Amino acid sequence: MKKNQKYFNMEMEPILNTPQMLEIQWERLKRAIRYSYQNVPFDRRRMDEAGVKPEDIRSLDDFARAIKPVGQAEFRQIYEKYDLDLDKVFLDLFGQDRLNDLYLITTTSGTTGIPTPYPVFHKTIKALGEFYGRTRHRSGGGPGDRVALCFGLSMHAAGTPQLLPHESSHGITIIPIGAEAGTERILQFIKLFKANQFSGTPSLALHLIERAPEILGEPVSILGIERLLLGAEPGAGIPEIRRRLETEYGAKVYDVGAGYGISCDYPVYQGMHWIADDFCLYELVDPETYEPVAMEHGATGLACFTPLEPEAGIFFHHLRITLNDIHQVFTEPCPCGYSGFRYKIIGRADDMLKVKGTPVYPTAIQAVINGFVPRVTGAFRIVLTEKPPRVEPPLKLKIEYGQEVTEGGLPELEKEILEKLHNLLHIRPVITWLAPNTLERASKKTQLMEKHYKD
Repeated sequence: MKKNQKYFNMEMEPILNTPQMLEIQWERLKRAIRYSYQNVPFDRRRMDEAGVKPEDIRSLDDFARAIKPVGQAEFRQIYEKYDLDLDKVFLDLFGQDRLNDLYLITTTSGTTGIPTPYPVFHKTIKALGEFYGRTRHRSGGGPGDRVALCFGLSMHAAGTPQLLPHESSHGITIIPIGAEAGTERILQFIKLFKANQFSGTPSLALHLIERAPEILGEPVSILGIERLLLGAEPGAGIPEIRRRLETEYGAKVYDVGAGYGISCDYPVYQGMHWIADDFCLYELVDPETYEPVAMEHGATGLACFTPLEPEAGIFFHHLRITLNDIHQVFTEPCPCGYSGFRYKIIGRADDMLKVKGTPVYPTAIQAVINGFVPRVTGAFRIVLTEKPPRVEPPLKLKIEYGQEVTEGGLPELEKEILEKLHNLLHIRPVITWLAPNTLERASKKTQLMEKHYKD
């Protein structure tokens, strides 16, 4: 790989999202289906229950209707079936062949239930190096970079696995600080080791802005961070949050994740470019019926993923797995000139609220509130007194006002926020105002819902 070439992988990346790539995907998918049926009890059972054998699937269209997508709910059933005996759980979910090759296990944070395991196999490491190479190349990274790795090292697929592909590190230096270190040490270590790239959640990046003057005695911009690669939750794709991060850090912001994606540095956010058609098949389905949604410009649906080399799968290990994210896709060429269709995360299917029949996603509320920074801190919570998605109106919000806002200025600020929420989202919530730094800050994923009901 040469620094001045357009793509990290000049064989595969130029043909992303093309008819030629579809042919490659189909050949790899046929093998992946056979492998999963023969070696993974969980996937074989799904196909048997659907009355489908590998030889019955003769096209991508057949595959889109062969078996239902699976996600956290189905994995939870497996945990319950084996009474949390992880040896039995892993054998069912991954198969003996892959367990014999198991190198590392990380998980999600488990904030919405039982943590989802993300195993890394020895055969995964080369694929990890390829994926991170493509990501770093598109973000302008390369030899000489010092990356402050601030995801939860033990609880995130973007944490410890980034440390593994040493032979593919492409001259970068990784500083594995981890979200577990806490805000003070993160800031001190970034300054001490002169990291020029930050990798972590948008919540943590925003929190460092607030804490840097207190801990370092200087604004966060003195750290010299040039690029922020942010993921694991919404934020980096929200224009108001992007502007704040870029302004405060003096850095470029890249939205990474929810699959194999990274945003470009075009001035107006274009979504994340899907950069791994050769690793993983991406589909959209209707979130209620699971019927396929055509991959057309502007289409919206539940995103599903199938690894095309299951033995070396990075983030996904099953046929048609979903993270429960609602995506909008864009198939027309990006003005940045890079390949790959693009996608934006609209929200999580299980986070959607319905207020008077109107669907509302927490990320949309977050975007509105962050448009009022610094008059608000950006921290807020949605207070739920009954199990979603239905919300008995009015929706209740807790919002922190900014450091310079007086109590006398709150009525006008509230009026402006409510007007914007009504105009954009068609809701008129009730706001409870909180002093700055009242709400807990998260170094991993921020939970925007405050639940006051029994499941």
